[in-house]
Order: sequence, then structure tokens, then C-alpha cells
Amino acid sequence: MLERLQKILSARGIASRREAETMIKAGRVTVDGVRAELGQQADPSKQTICVDGKPVKGGLEKRVYILLNKPRGYVTTVKDDRGRKTVLDLLGPEGRGLWPVGRLDRDSQGLLLMTNDGDVTRVLTHPSFEVEKTYRVWVRGKDLWQKVLELEKPLTIDGERLRAAKVRMIDETDEGGVLDVKIKEGKNRQVRNMCALFDLDVIRLVRIREGELRLGDLQNGKWRHLTPEEVGYLKNIGREDDESF
Repeated sequence: MLERLQKILSARGIASRREAETMIKAGRVTVDGVRAELGQQADPSKQTICVDGKPVKGGLEKRVYILLNKPRGYVTTVKDDRGRKTVLDLLGPEGRGLWPVGRLDRDSQGLLLMTNDGDVTRVLTHPSFEVEKTYRVWVRGKDLWQKVLELEKPLTIDGERLRAAKVRMIDETDEGGVLDVKIKEGKNRQVRNMCALFDLDVIRLVRIREGELRLGDLQNGKWRHLTPEEVGYLKNIGREDDESF
């Protein structure tokens, strides 16, 4: 059966679909010895697909889904050319072949999904699926109630218009307070940049929920495999989608 190359590579745990597209553009993928082109289809049961000269195995890799409570000080990437600690360092041998879904900046904490499932990666990171993410944010600043109202309006950051967020006050102190911020886009450092617009200094930021996945009482730096129910939820997010991406 003919399938798009990026889908074949993601289904076999080699890379997410977006990463596979980058590999194809870079000329790292061949089909029957010929350099592949973006958008090309192939039949893995009849054709030889190679990445960096190594044949792609015909069978599907076992799908793995790990929920990690990322601590501060780790970068959300598979490897870092500056030698910094990555989230894969926290998983040890269990992390072999996995990648992080989305990003949490080095100073942020909380829920981070690790997987080798390219389809799940796509539905959680592509804005068209509108998977809501909840961040608990400790901030320092004045007039917090008024600023919560402003944070819920559509904002423009670096010339880009963002969708309105949902913001709830959890606690208030003389110096600031604690907020729950819900967004669906997840731009780079989006919550921090939103707070900066209103002179709110972010002291701590923890992602506590992504869609129906919850951090719960998982300790900082620890991880667990998803339950069958959680995996089922992820599989159902993009059920209506096909080869659109």
C-alpha cells in the first residue's frame, strides 16, 4: 500500500512527521536508491526505504507513551549541541527512540509527553486540533485582578495575533499570586511573554494539563507510562483527520 514517506517514517518510530519532512528535504531519505522528494509516496512492503543509507525496518515499532514531570534545568530536545542536560537524560534506557512532544523552555516544569508515535505528535502540536494546555503560573506584580482581565483578551506578541486565553486566579498575595492559564496555541514562551506584556514577573511555571492528560501528583523529575485509557484518548483526537498534513 502506498503511503507518504513522512507517515512511514513516523509510524516506525524514526521521527515525527515534521522531523521526517526535514530529513527528506535534506536528502537523507532514499527510495530504491533514489533520493526522495517531499510528498512522495512509497510501499514499504515492496520498496527499499533508507535513512542515511540504512534500510527502514518493515515492521512497526512498538508505540511508547511516557508522561514526564520535567524539572527546571533540562532542555526539551533529543540532544543538545551545547552539552546541556536534555529530557531524555531523565528516562535512561527507556527513552531510546523517543522524542518530546512540543516544548517546555529550560526554566519551566511540568507535563511533557515522550513518544515514538508521529501521529500523536502531530495532533498534539498542530494548532488545528486545538488541544488545550493548562499552566500554573506563580507571578510577581501589582493589580493582579485587573491584569487577569487583560490577559484573557486576544493579544499581539511580536506582531502575531494570539487567541484569547482563559485565566483564573488561584491565589493572591501582597506581591503577586498564582494563576491558571489555558491556551491552545503553545507558541515559544507564550505564557511568559503574555505575562511580560503586563509587567508580571514569572517566578515559576508548571504545565499541569495537556488535553485530558494530567500531571497529577507525579513527582518532579519522575515519569510514568500512560494508561490504556490515556492512550485511547490520544488516538481519538485526530480520528477524523487523514493525510492532510
